[in-house]
Amino acid sequence: MDTHAAPSSVPDALAEPTVPVGARWIAGIVLVNLGINAVLYAPLNVLLGLQATAINPEEKEGMLSLVSAFGAAVALVANPLTGALSDRTTSRFGRRSPWVLGGAVVAALALLFLASASTLTGTAALLSLVVGWCFVQLGVNSTYSTIAATVPDRTPVNQRASVGGLGAMGQTVGILCGAVIGFVIDGNIGLGYGLCAAVMVLSVIPYLTHRDDPVLPLEARERFRLGAFLRGFWIGPRQHPDFGWAWITRFLMFLGNQMTIVYLLFFLTDVIRHPNPAGGVLVLTGLYSLMVLLSAVAAGRLSDAAGGRRRIFVAGSSGLIGLATLILAFFPVWPAAMLGAAVLGVGFGAYLAVDFALLTQVLPSASDRGKDLGVVNIAATLPQVFAPAAAWLAVTALGGYTTMFLIAATLCALGAVLVYRIKSVP
Repeated sequence: MDTHAAPSSVPDALAEPTVPVGARWIAGIVLVNLGINAVLYAPLNVLLGLQATAINPEEKEGMLSLVSAFGAAVALVANPLTGALSDRTTSRFGRRSPWVLGGAVVAALALLFLASASTLTGTAALLSLVVGWCFVQLGVNSTYSTIAATVPDRTPVNQRASVGGLGAMGQTVGILCGAVIGFVIDGNIGLGYGLCAAVMVLSVIPYLTHRDDPVLPLEARERFRLGAFLRGFWIGPRQHPDFGWAWITRFLMFLGNQMTIVYLLFFLTDVIRHPNPAGGVLVLTGLYSLMVLLSAVAAGRLSDAAGGRRRIFVAGSSGLIGLATLILAFFPVWPAAMLGAAVLGVGFGAYLAVDFALLTQVLPSASDRGKDLGVVNIAATLPQVFAPAAAWLAVTALGGYTTMFLIAATLCALGAVLVYRIKSVP
């Protein structure tokens, strides 16, 4: 008997889940999140920076910002689009699984292509970085949009913050793995990308071999109309105000966080003057990761145990993230950087766990979870477009890294305040 079964009039793929998910399924979700974040952060924190430095050390910041912005623009479209397409997928393997696998394969191939860019110079090398990173973002976001949708698909509301906390744990271990890859390759960029590609493919296998991904019956899928499909990506804030406020607060938080980390390698090199910047990135990421691991799981369980209260946890964690950026702004020395990384980890771990649960509770429609979460994920992706440009402007024209961190702190504080505009979630 299918424990997730719904009344016969509602397909299981569209039913509101009521039975808690098991440890093996959760482990699959965690590992996919691990792979995604290892693949994103090893290049962003180390590999792309090393390539930009090799191409033109005087323009490395601008080159990294350009590559990051183009990739983020692709992610901006890929995330909601693949989520929406997965909502309509009637494959015998389920709605989400084909997209999880396909995205992983595309990302792995693009990472191997990026490795070849190290043999090029000048404009050809820069163009290869842009194209390769865009395809990495396409694949990764196809996987991410659909694996995220599996949580509200199969997880009851009163378990979502706990599952979100474990998912955040996977994200954090993935970031740490990315830092480890950047450290152990000792400048061998091709090896780094090869390791990333292997991690991406291997990370999706446990989920795909133990998926809980019911088939959407063909008769339950609405007839495709291009106009209606495109209009569906606009979720009106007047009709769904809580969704709108959740989107805005997430955008502010991720913009502040992205501004904090986008130039981490250069901050250690040029301001703190760390003797081994790649090693410094590893140490800071390790501290950050440890704190996220502890706070994400704890905050998720506390939020579920507190009757599903979300806003106070989101606001408090936002404040901690802002505090971390202030530490970096006013104390640009190595010990303070380690403290800032630890505080950032506590705040962002709690935020990732509880805000995700909050978001799943303000989605407008069960039949469009993939698309709606993809629209939500724009709030996390769009900052990757704006943050590099804003960080570059702050560093080069508005006073340097102190100004950049102060702007980030202000954005986090605003996000903490605005979360209380959400009324349907306690």
